[in-house]
Amino acid sequence: MARYIGPSCRLCRREGVKLMLKGIRCETAKCPMERQWRNFPPGMHAWRRRKPSNYGVRLREKQKVKRYYGVFEKQFKLYFGMAERARINTGDALLSILERRLDNAVWKLGFAPSHKAARQAIVHGHIHVNGRALNRPGYLVKKGDKLSINPRAKSQKFIRATLGEGGPPVQPWLDLNAEQLEATITALPTPEDVQIPVETQLIIEACSR
Repeated sequence: MARYIGPSCRLCRREGVKLMLKGIRCETAKCPMERQWRNFPPGMHAWRRRKPSNYGVRLREKQKVKRYYGVFEKQFKLYFGMAERARINTGDALLSILERRLDNAVWKLGFAPSHKAARQAIVHGHIHVNGRALNRPGYLVKKGDKLSINPRAKSQKFIRATLGEGGPPVQPWLDLNAEQLEATITALPTPEDVQIPVETQLIIEACSR
């Protein structure tokens, strides 16, 4: 499975927005985006870069969304194809599909400090969906799905420690029972649930070239 192993903060700097790739650390003064001397794109000639072209603007918007959710080009194209076939606005459908990823739901519930940590927790068998272990971070949750934690002591201890650290507020489409370490998908997510600014029209134009 392909994965990015470079510096996470470099991606945020390149896109010019906090992608929350390191969880709570991104909310502190340690985040490079909070430091004026590093709040610019990576590379030794960043200060000499020219104004981006129309293609560059659209590409950056697409890359921002891919890096936020941790998906690569092939998988992103599959999601875009699903969004095009949906009966609602393509941009809204695309964001809803990305929000429904299991790793995103696990992060939004506070079971993991970041998308990356959520993917690791899923692959290691800590997360159950509808009572069964599921090791696919890209699984698309549906309304009515029930998420729970593996009953073994190691998994329970790990998730409770993560919940104790705090995280993003639980969104309306998720119903969390912190005591039982269970959650229910009560509705499908909407574009308003995305925690970074996204111009979906630019993404559609980039993918339709």
